[in-house]
Amino acid sequence: MLDLARRPGQARHMNKTFAILLALACPAILNAAPAPWYQWRSKATGALACSQTPLGPGWAKFAGPYRDARCEFRMSEK
Repeated sequence: MLDLARRPGQARHMNKTFAILLALACPAILNAAPAPWYQWRSKATGALACSQTPLGPGWAKFAGPYRDARCEFRMSEK
């Protein structure tokens, strides 16, 4: 049978565990950044499109990375 009764100190232990997990996760969350945008050129027509992900085998990466969905503002190099 499963013992669901709480023992003294169990809540304190869970709070410490949660605090440790939160402290470990914060740097990863705070360092997150949006994916860059790239300009893609159609191999068939030469048309340009701006996308964060590859558009398929008929497209080649042309320029980038950019900060915006219109591929107007280049990302600064770090």
